[in-house]
Amino acid sequence: MFPASWIWGMAVILCCVSWFLLGRRRRRQGEPPLENGFLPYLGCALKFGANPLEFLKEKQKKHGHIFTCHVAGKYIHFLTDPFSYHALMRQGKHLDWKKFHFATSAKAFGHGSIDPAEGNTTENFHQTFIRTLQGNALDALIEAMMENLQYVMLQSRAPKLQSNTWVTEGLYTFCCQVMFESGFLTLFGKEFNSSNDKNLSSKQETERAHILNALENFKEFDKIFPALVAGLPIHLFKSAHSAREKLGEALLHKNLLKRDNLSELVTLRMFLNDTLSTFDDMEKAKTHVAVLWASQANTIPATFWTLFYLLKSPEAMKAATKEVQSVLESAEESISLDGKHISLNRKQLDNMPILDSIIKEAMRLSSASMTFRVAKEDFTLHLENDFYNIRKDDVVALYPQLLHFDPEIYADPLTFKYDRFLNEKGEEKTDFYRSGRKLKYYYMPFGTGIAKCPGRLFAVHEIKQFLALIFSYFEIELVDSNVKCPSLDQSRAGLGILQPSNDIDFRYRLKCL
Repeated sequence: MFPASWIWGMAVILCCVSWFLLGRRRRRQGEPPLENGFLPYLGCALKFGANPLEFLKEKQKKHGHIFTCHVAGKYIHFLTDPFSYHALMRQGKHLDWKKFHFATSAKAFGHGSIDPAEGNTTENFHQTFIRTLQGNALDALIEAMMENLQYVMLQSRAPKLQSNTWVTEGLYTFCCQVMFESGFLTLFGKEFNSSNDKNLSSKQETERAHILNALENFKEFDKIFPALVAGLPIHLFKSAHSAREKLGEALLHKNLLKRDNLSELVTLRMFLNDTLSTFDDMEKAKTHVAVLWASQANTIPATFWTLFYLLKSPEAMKAATKEVQSVLESAEESISLDGKHISLNRKQLDNMPILDSIIKEAMRLSSASMTFRVAKEDFTLHLENDFYNIRKDDVVALYPQLLHFDPEIYADPLTFKYDRFLNEKGEEKTDFYRSGRKLKYYYMPFGTGIAKCPGRLFAVHEIKQFLALIFSYFEIELVDSNVKCPSLDQSRAGLGILQPSNDIDFRYRLKCL
């Protein structure tokens, strides 16, 4: 008799051979070049996941500006010519930008489908976000974030801040705690009312403990987020599943109703959940978990990379500090530690082209987002000089990191240059070229087209506020001025701003004002 292990081994081999002979897609006439990979279902997933940028560069060199890869059960057509990106944007009749995003949200956060076609809700989520994160609503968010950042930096962290004493901490840890706590208070309000409350200090300490606990749950859940997007069930990750459920419990409507100063975004989402959806209480809460994740998962690493590159570049730090001081002086804002907070409005924050360029450059070097569209039907994709047949349910994707690291567009693309996005007049630079032609698409960390991140303006303003306050109140420096730039954590490729593979020690202390 044959041993059981030998029988199972032969069965696996036969399955693989059968898939190779019968299950692999065959390229049809008029379709892009095809890379099936050798593994059933996974296809090219492992090679792509190990280093997406190098993988796509290799396939681009081999096949040209469009090619198809079998990745984790999906056939993805990668479009790499920036002059053909507009072809993706104008194919609304044939390509669906919502299907992938709606399915991913439901799978990752555990709520029912938010696609109105599925019947759970009639809310237009994208319009809700635009309405509450842009225009006049943005002014209120900026005002609240400015107040909350100063509360977190100067009051919430007060026990660490002894006069003239350096505090050493991980830079990513610092950015994570400050941005999460401030952002949470800005979106989801406060449990305490700061006026005429004898027990205010105690309530503030309790509130901070709750938010820092939410931060730990957020980090535990966020660690396995790439696996959820890839299709793995959350029940395989017991601690992450528990963390997501705890976040949901904290954001139940009955708990949010106890909080003061909820943002318009959360207030409107609660109303629309209650009036337009059939979600149960926990599903409603999990749509708020999705908002929390979207507000933090990319802003935190973007803040880290911006401050890290500033600390590594004395020239950039000097230029940024000078700009912030100039804006504060023009606004007649004085810096003190007597409880009077700095106030910078949207117009003043928009008048910081150097900080804009620094943030853009940091995000160019660290972003690895992907733009997805799903084919609604078989159709022909017309590019600038060619056309290709695309099958129903296939994915057409852009990977902007190829653009961001193109040496023809960005000279010395792996080097941080703080003024890369400034023209000769010190204003925003928008003229970038490839093959002698001006590019429409040259900077895409937030995606593009109708699916462009609706919270992008708030995210950039948050980082500007953070930096302006750091420059105003603190002396900061790296513990090791010669420390190497940490590598990018490639496990999150496709999701936005990549996290550093390791933290970097820095130290800070209050200025003598």
